Amino acid sequence: MKNKFFKRILSYFIRGLVLVAPLYVTALIIWTGVEFLDNIIPINIPISDKQTVYLPGLGGLIILTGIILLGFFFSTVVPQSFLKFTESIMRRIPLVSLIYYSIKDLILAFVGDKKKFQQPVLVTMFKETGIKKIGFITQTDLGHLKIADHVAVYMPLSYSLSGELFIVPVENIILLEASSTDMMKMLISGGVSLKISKEETHEEDQA
Repeated sequence: MKNKFFKRILSYFIRGLVLVAPLYVTALIIWTGVEFLDNIIPINIPISDKQTVYLPGLGGLIILTGIILLGFFFSTVVPQSFLKFTESIMRRIPLVSLIYYSIKDLILAFVGDKKKFQQPVLVTMFKETGIKKIGFITQTDLGHLKIADHVAVYMPLSYSLSGELFIVPVENIILLEASSTDMMKMLISGGVSLKISKEETHEEDQA
């Protein structure tokens, strides 16, 4: 009876932990982001001569609104020729060019019109053992490097925001017909997070 009681308590604890932990970590990350943005533009609203009120998220809201307005301004008012001229000048400044274009290309890889990490692939790493790794094609044409019949594949590391870039022969690649979001979740979680079908979810609810 005692063993059954403790097993039941442990089962309830694990279910509670599975429910609370993801919510807590998600809220913590969001709150940390809000505080980071607020610290850039700290805004305290005066309510009297000696007291002020801090409204969480107000500074972040102002920053996000400013970014949207800048995007609108440079998209509709400022001529594209002026932007190209400005970037051509920055391209000639060694250190500035490296930092600027690295950050710009990284942002465009996730949110630009020409997104990267859209095509997941299965790469044969060692033909002798059949070991394979999952990655994302980031460049299909390496002609500027004088490398033919190869593609650039980025392979994220599990439980990390980093990864490695490999130059892989085309013959060692198999295109995966899967959602890039689902594959990224699978890689980041070390294979733990997989897409669950509606049938499996329904079976778990009935269990």
